[in-house]
Amino acid sequence: MYDTTTSIFAGMSTAALQAALANAQQAYLDLSTGAKGESYSYTQGDGAKSVTYTRANLGSLVALIKQLQVQLGVVTHGRRPIRFNFR
Repeated sequence: MYDTTTSIFAGMSTAALQAALANAQQAYLDLSTGAKGESYSYTQGDGAKSVTYTRANLGSLVALIKQLQVQLGVVTHGRRPIRFNFR
């Protein structure tokens, strides 16, 4: 179970989390469409951070977006795994 009090985002304000989510979602859209560059930065409680994403690691960006959504309570649980039945 995901615990918001011990996650990497614990201690961040809701406004900061929402801003980070919006930035990450925009970065995903920009990278997916090739609209913009691949380097982004944000400020967290312990200082400024810089992240560079490429199309090769869009999966990491999706994971960040999902974790931010769970932290904010937008999504309360992960997607269930896809299982195939071969009969």
